[in-house]
Amino acid sequence: MEHEQIRIAIRTEFIKLDSLLKFSGLCDTGGFAKELVQQGAVLVNGEICTMRGKKIRPGDTVQVDRFTVMVEAEA
Repeated sequence: MEHEQIRIAIRTEFIKLDSLLKFSGLCDTGGFAKELVQQGAVLVNGEICTMRGKKIRPGDTVQVDRFTVMVEAEA
């Protein structure tokens, strides 16, 4: 199964995991983002992450199902 890559550029030092899931369009609501994270369905840099407030910084990757979000610093 091929992964679809989504590139997200952020202006700030970091973005919280649940906010990134909403911002990238992978989750419609914060509640759904919270559920996904709590169920262990989200990988951060290849490892399961259950902290929805985890700080995601440029260079990090977040994987949900067949989607991989690559976080970059906005130039």
